[in-house]
Amino acid sequence: MADAAAFFDLDRTLLRGASAPVITAALKEAGVVPDRTIPGEGAFYRFFEVVGETLPGMALARRAATYATGWSSEAVVTAATEAAKILTGSVQPWARLLMDEHRAAGRKVVLATTSPFDMVKPFADALGLDDVIATRYGVDHAGQYDGSIVGSFVWGPGKLDAVREWAGRNGVDVRRSWAYSDSVYDVPLLNAVRYPTAVNPDPRLRLVAAVRRWPTLHLDAPPGVPKVAGIEPFQAMRPFMRPEAVPYARFDIADTELLPRTGAAIVVANHRSYFDTTAMALTVAPAGRPLRFLGKAEVFDAPIVGQLARAMGGIRVERGTGSDEPLEAAARALAAGELVAMMPQGTIPRGKAFFEPELQGRWGAAKLAAMSGAPVIPIGLWGTEQVWPRSAKLPNVTNLTNPPVVRTRVGRPVDGLTGDDVDGDTKRIMAAIVELLPEEAHTRKVPTHEELAATYPSGKVPDDLDAELSRRPGTD
Repeated sequence: MADAAAFFDLDRTLLRGASAPVITAALKEAGVVPDRTIPGEGAFYRFFEVVGETLPGMALARRAATYATGWSSEAVVTAATEAAKILTGSVQPWARLLMDEHRAAGRKVVLATTSPFDMVKPFADALGLDDVIATRYGVDHAGQYDGSIVGSFVWGPGKLDAVREWAGRNGVDVRRSWAYSDSVYDVPLLNAVRYPTAVNPDPRLRLVAAVRRWPTLHLDAPPGVPKVAGIEPFQAMRPFMRPEAVPYARFDIADTELLPRTGAAIVVANHRSYFDTTAMALTVAPAGRPLRFLGKAEVFDAPIVGQLARAMGGIRVERGTGSDEPLEAAARALAAGELVAMMPQGTIPRGKAFFEPELQGRWGAAKLAAMSGAPVIPIGLWGTEQVWPRSAKLPNVTNLTNPPVVRTRVGRPVDGLTGDDVDGDTKRIMAAIVELLPEEAHTRKVPTHEELAATYPSGKVPDDLDAELSRRPGTD
């Protein structure tokens, strides 16, 4: 049986935008083309990044072989090698993970693009791809382009022809393969494979994918996170992620400059209220980055809230199953450079446990840190239970004249995590959170009956108050 392969388009698929501006700049720097700006060049590239391929644009691409007549192919490869150093940094974060999954399954990962072969082969090599299917320019005996195209112009039906020709030479069955593209003009290829996927699709491909029920991905965001006009729900909600948008609470937020602006990180906080996720979101908002929460299954199953949690890139946790799938999903998000948020206590403590100065955590955060190598950033939350106690079904949104104060503090990455002692690492994580809490949190308190009642969903205090202390050992 023939092998399967995964074919990836380049611009707006593997890359966030167009490769041409970077390659053109490298060609100018190398002296291959004159160092001058063509009127409207920048606007053309911006239009492409928003709309995608167009017939006039592809007509120009086909004529580019004539324009390149007389260029040294060796000089082009040298310039493209420099461009590759920049382009590899623009590869969509989730694209790398997707390619790794195909490699792990034993499939060849192949770049299939209209771009000239010599201009993209160094990029493919730098990325570790197995091969390149691209438009090839004719070269004369002196090593200069002669203005011709050898074989197919790799676009539309021509791309499918080139893929089939490559597959025949490499023992690959196109009908068993995968293909990823943003362009409606790649529908012939997408139709030919068993597993077509529209990536950051242009408006016409979005319609085709919807009609044919092809999956749609945006490789700069986790699977399942939708986008409209290139904007995911977090970005759409970001203007509203301000303390002023929550008038029934006042916020005392500090040290947000300690939140990493780039790269993977695990954000952890103590758990006191259903309002904690809102407080964390407002605390992390200044970093300008989406926060992917691990949340219990009940949240994802709830009407409206569950749909929003999934759209925001939340990670579902089935408590009590012992499954590592949530941590593996979180590790993939971290490998893509995301911020992942979790509350190591697992659930809001009840009864006397709610008032304990020493916080008990479960092992998830420590395990995830060991799996990913990502730093753990602690956040201390206080006062959220005054906004939305566990005994209430909804927050008190009518308290506008004297709203309670919610205090949050961001700490530095947790030191001393070993990666091989989950119990010790969990204690270090929880201790780092405790250090960020106000002085009153460090003193053991004898709660009133009313305070105890507020920590139970029913608002009713059970007869055995010590049960909660023994029920939450802080282990999985």
